[in-house]
Amino acid sequence: MEFILLVIIALASGLIGSLVGLGGGIILVPATLFVGLNLGLLPDITPQKVVGLSVVMMIFTGLASTLSYMKSKTVDYKSGFIFFLGSVPGTMVGAWVNKGLDLPSFNLYFGVLLIVISIILLVRDKLKPVQWFVKNGTQHQFIDASGQTYVYGYPIWFALLFCFAVGFASGLFGIGGGSMVVPAMIILFLFPPHVAVATSMFMVFLTSIVNSASHIYLGHVPWLYTIPVIPGAYIGAKLGAALNKKIKSDTLVLALRIILLLLGIRSIIEGLL
Repeated sequence: MEFILLVIIALASGLIGSLVGLGGGIILVPATLFVGLNLGLLPDITPQKVVGLSVVMMIFTGLASTLSYMKSKTVDYKSGFIFFLGSVPGTMVGAWVNKGLDLPSFNLYFGVLLIVISIILLVRDKLKPVQWFVKNGTQHQFIDASGQTYVYGYPIWFALLFCFAVGFASGLFGIGGGSMVVPAMIILFLFPPHVAVATSMFMVFLTSIVNSASHIYLGHVPWLYTIPVIPGAYIGAKLGAALNKKIKSDTLVLALRIILLLLGIRSIIEGLL
């Protein structure tokens, strides 16, 4: 029963994560903790193990998504590598800090992060793009299938600092970081949305390899649970990438905002009580 639930959770995590560029961990972590601890189906699960499971899963969601987005030529590899270089030390520090968190502390801090991310997603479409970063940074150009040209860019020093913070959150909580990177790409760096999502998933793939190595070294990965999670997440990510090319993700993002807000409130209450 628990393996079937893990496949369903992984499938949903991969699909949603790939569709809107979140990585999927932000769905897998709270859902697995709920199934494992609240329902009692995974009695040996801990915050450390669920984070280890999540970062291993994101290698495969990132890989599946990147392979799909490569075909549509929407991945900005140079920017992805720069963001990756900034996030690597952050993931290592986050993974090290994670080993000292007990369940109430993890729930409290993770709940706060979920609420912050839901607010970011809520106001993302209402914020006006910031031109300063493009004017004072390295500029890039993208021409979409209709022939429209987009100019975007960023100061490399700012991208490295920002991605260190994103990497820290990723290593600490087992999330992909795309929930913070994608809005920043669109609002601050003026990335075209589809390029932002594709590049985010490329960065998630690279970051998750380093993140997983840290958690494997610390003994946080429950290898038995990776058996249902990896194939479920890979298939979900393939479906999400395919849907991303065909539909607008506004409806899904709206639902995600509400879900994250509710999960965040619930997680904070559990952490406090």
